[in-house]
Amino acid sequence: MQTLPNPIATATSVSQYSTDTTIHRRKTRAVPVGSITIGGGYPVAVQSMINEDTLDVEGSVAAIRRLHEIGCEIVRVTVPSMAHAKAMEEIRAQLLKTYQPVPLVADVHHNGLKIALEAAKHVDNVRINPGLYVFEKPQEGRTEYTREEFDDIGQKIRETLEPLVTTLREQNKSMRIGVNHGSLAERMLFTHGDTPEGMVESALEFIRICESLDFYNIELSLKASKVPVMLAANRLMVKRMDELGMAYPLHLGVTEAGDGEYGRIKSTAGIGTLLAEGIGDTIRVSLTEDPEKEIPVCYGILQALGLRRTMVEYVACPSCGRTLFNLQEVLQKVREATNHLTGLNIAVMGCIVNGPGEMADADYGYVGKQAGTIALYRGREEIKRVPEAEGVQELIALIQADGRWIDP
Repeated sequence: MQTLPNPIATATSVSQYSTDTTIHRRKTRAVPVGSITIGGGYPVAVQSMINEDTLDVEGSVAAIRRLHEIGCEIVRVTVPSMAHAKAMEEIRAQLLKTYQPVPLVADVHHNGLKIALEAAKHVDNVRINPGLYVFEKPQEGRTEYTREEFDDIGQKIRETLEPLVTTLREQNKSMRIGVNHGSLAERMLFTHGDTPEGMVESALEFIRICESLDFYNIELSLKASKVPVMLAANRLMVKRMDELGMAYPLHLGVTEAGDGEYGRIKSTAGIGTLLAEGIGDTIRVSLTEDPEKEIPVCYGILQALGLRRTMVEYVACPSCGRTLFNLQEVLQKVREATNHLTGLNIAVMGCIVNGPGEMADADYGYVGKQAGTIALYRGREEIKRVPEAEGVQELIALIQADGRWIDP
């Protein structure tokens, strides 16, 4: 027979949870990426990555501009070869000439020291992958790594990382140490397994080298295509940093999330969960779609958590038998009329039963009062009743009267 929970014990356990609705962000050092600062209490920054070939300077400039114009604050560009790194000089020059400076990140691949050094001249941040930066071809039949072998590769990493760290430090630029679950170095896999622990230790090895060279303009990312792995790795990274007295900002993302609705759900599950815990200073939603499609998802996550206010927040009931008008149709009309505004909460409620209570935090309310009649609210106060046919226009007039309207 199934044992029912003890209601007293259940109530006691529930009371242990905090009722504080404010997200208290983890305190981190401030890291510059061009004109944007990551961490240090600054707003969570939005990133994406162009998918044009960097050798196509004109196409890359246009792609960077498209992203920046719709709110992408940091743009990453791939630099797999020296030719690509050199192309960054012309890309930056064209942006300055035809548009404006945009914070740029160079994504450096296998054995990328020379490439990274060239790219560092023309970008604000260089992203390296610890699993690939000093690429070691897996040895067939290997069963272990000796301490000597492990340390020898560690020394080689230091020798190849030092010149890049030095030039970034001298230019006051920054580095992203970007660990991917799917590309951990072989010696990390042998030592720690294909685990969040391996991801964290991989990042810490590079952090320690940077710190020994008096370089602290570091952001970290620990990404995985599996949400639970991504969550565990970032939580463990924060725990280890706390133990070691480190406070580097974190870039959040679920890599290879896919496309469509599920890609957005996966990204939101990973990124949103950590942001709600106060973890995370910059985000990218990685979709197998045009990069421009990523930006609304990023801002939607941030808006839902109250971390950025970049659009109107609509509160609307799901509709029921009490609803006195076509709620979906009216919500769409209200949205079309007001979605260019910033930072407002607008509630569209089907009836008076739950309306005023459920929309208590809204700036303006549009509530079905009786058949054919709409009640308009400012906060909790009913301002006027108007015919349903005039409801949207009267809502606009109310916002205008309060001086909170801007023309689209």
